[in-house]
Amino acid sequence: MSLSLTAGAVEPVIAGLLGAIDVDGGPTDEQLTVLRILAAHLWDHQTMDLDAIATLGPDALAAAVVDPVDRRRFHEVLVVLEVCRHPLSAAQVASVERYAEVLGVDGPDGALFRTFVDTGRERAAADYARFLRGSLDDREEPGLAGDKLGGPDASGAEPGLAHAVAAFGDLAPDSLGQALLAFYRRHAIPLPGERESSMNHFFVGHDMTHVIAGIEPTAAGEVALSAFQMAINDSPVNRSALLASLVAHEAGFASPETFAAEERTLNSVGAAELLGQEMERGGRCTADFSLVDHMALAPLLLAEVRSQFGVVAPVDPDDGHHYWP
Repeated sequence: MSLSLTAGAVEPVIAGLLGAIDVDGGPTDEQLTVLRILAAHLWDHQTMDLDAIATLGPDALAAAVVDPVDRRRFHEVLVVLEVCRHPLSAAQVASVERYAEVLGVDGPDGALFRTFVDTGRERAAADYARFLRGSLDDREEPGLAGDKLGGPDASGAEPGLAHAVAAFGDLAPDSLGQALLAFYRRHAIPLPGERESSMNHFFVGHDMTHVIAGIEPTAAGEVALSAFQMAINDSPVNRSALLASLVAHEAGFASPETFAAEERTLNSVGAAELLGQEMERGGRCTADFSLVDHMALAPLLLAEVRSQFGVVAPVDPDDGHHYWP
């Protein structure tokens, strides 16, 4: 599992996470719930009394956890907990900043959340839109590089792309390509390219990842999918994907031009458990399939693609967040 910690690091990491969210009178119920679930699924701590754990401040944590990868993974989980405080407060952001500085970790999350608490939702949404645009090149479908399908027409739509996706209808019934078309029909989503969008090439790869993982595009499913990807490989691209999803669906300050903003998704029934389950399931995959050439994989049977990347069935395929026939 890519989010595992070295021997002896689990307890101090949990103690540090508790210390980092102990602001404004203490952690929120949502923060504690998410921490318990992630500790169980990521680090096999099935039962623990968080009240009995002595918290660690930044300096004590830095002394106990010296491995750079462990420190980075501490910060990755801390960002999830940070956005689970509502309203996100200056004290919480400052606490995360202190831990990040002492541990020597950094990322775009710091600037986004500092802007949010200092200047408000509108400015933060603008910063988020710039962050998202800046990360799109790394997250676009590799098989669509360049203008091989003709590019946008006068209306801004990409008919060549829409035609290429529609042509998946000629593939075998159980193919990945057919499963993608079924995904679009199921959710009444236009084919990428049918409408003008700077994110058409991103959505091909993103939606293929939904299909292969078997995760539906509910709000909780979107967060869980990004967490699933990061658990396969906590690369900068996948960390940015999870941050983007958390901002849009948990922190709630996405801009209208990107995603509809939603708040407190992880506080909804079953959402935190889904997050933990999908991070554990993603960690069992054998390779990251989110950034491969999905257009080339489209003719293969969906079951074959899942087997190739070690994608196992979800815990509860009928929970409303999965499609796994």
